[in-house]
Amino acid sequence: MPRFRRAALAAALTIVTAALSTAVALPAPATAALPTAAVALGDSFISGEGAGAYTPVVDANGVAQSFPGWTAPNNNAYFCHRSANASLHQANLPGIQNRFNLACSGGQPHDIAAASGARANGRTVAAQLDQLRAVAQTQDIDLVLIGLGSNNSSFTFGSVAETCANRFIADAWTGWWEFWAYLNGPVEQKPCSDADLATAAQLSAATAETTAAVRQILTTLDQVDADGQHRVVLQDYTNPLPLEVNPVYYEEDGRDDTRDKFRDLGAERYAAGCPIHRASLAPGHRFSQGLGGIVKATRDTLAAEFPADDLVYLNVQRAFDGARLCESTSSPTGALATPIRLQDGATGTFVTSLAGKDKIAIQRIANTCVSYFQTCQESWHPNATGHQVLGRCLAGAAVTAARAVSCVRAGDGTISVS
Repeated sequence: MPRFRRAALAAALTIVTAALSTAVALPAPATAALPTAAVALGDSFISGEGAGAYTPVVDANGVAQSFPGWTAPNNNAYFCHRSANASLHQANLPGIQNRFNLACSGGQPHDIAAASGARANGRTVAAQLDQLRAVAQTQDIDLVLIGLGSNNSSFTFGSVAETCANRFIADAWTGWWEFWAYLNGPVEQKPCSDADLATAAQLSAATAETTAAVRQILTTLDQVDADGQHRVVLQDYTNPLPLEVNPVYYEEDGRDDTRDKFRDLGAERYAAGCPIHRASLAPGHRFSQGLGGIVKATRDTLAAEFPADDLVYLNVQRAFDGARLCESTSSPTGALATPIRLQDGATGTFVTSLAGKDKIAIQRIANTCVSYFQTCQESWHPNATGHQVLGRCLAGAAVTAARAVSCVRAGDGTISVS
């Protein structure tokens, strides 16, 4: 056989073999895309404290905890108070298929990488990063909402609120010469000052703690997110109280809160949801601004460390303008935050009026909050309507091209994010 014919035959056989090989080869199985998800991490302003409709929470042992009763230990996982009305669930987030609220009321930077129950007053839930890793096994995480800073090893929002409210109540019902005490001892009766809420050193320490915790979140996200593409929104805090109360709450029965004993005014402000000295309001707003500084500094520091990450600072300090407790004469109706509400014993019935009660009754009611914190922990948090507003803030932050945005409520109730 001529050489050229042998070569042609060999070439033909090669072509046929290749064709047959192509014909019988099976395509590689397609990898199904994971559903997209939004995740919330952090503390009470993210978990939905105050918004009601609390869902069962899986504890550190893998057991779903429903409401355990008012006298149960406050470390029960249920008291994380993860609400179906939380802003994460109310925000319009196009493209997001599933939502996971992993935040916990009272959450601290410690709780991000370690089990909350490992610290004092923590709840029996797993580290939030462990919960995040579990979500990432079945979800493509595209959006993460973080709220951290108001609770840390230096101060907590709950302790700050308790301090200022207790001082007002003690001042309203007792004279400076009288001995009167909560379970934890005598209560100061002066308005709160800046130093009573958080010192500069404490704010600095809280910033360092918060930054370290969010750094752990970003590192974990970069490891577990299916496609590596996710936006992280760091939200700060809004003050539930105004810079000044409505004039109707200035005085009652001829007494204002600069006098010794002002029970009628005390009862009126409690009913309206703002049992606090007027002189405590400005320090309270400076404290809120300080919390905002913690969150912004955290975002800016980590944006430099993680230049490829999509980090947005969401300032919500003016999101409740015009609808804070005691800004209107109808308060707490129409306010976007929950009033302070206590129980007379862990009964499940909230005391809405202190009118006509003597100091012994007031002491007993206040001590219920000390003994069973869950009876009062909703106080001064965004309510369900407030979370609707925060959800609109989140929706704006989820699509903005800016690295920092402010969510502001106008006088007519319009919400803008810019």
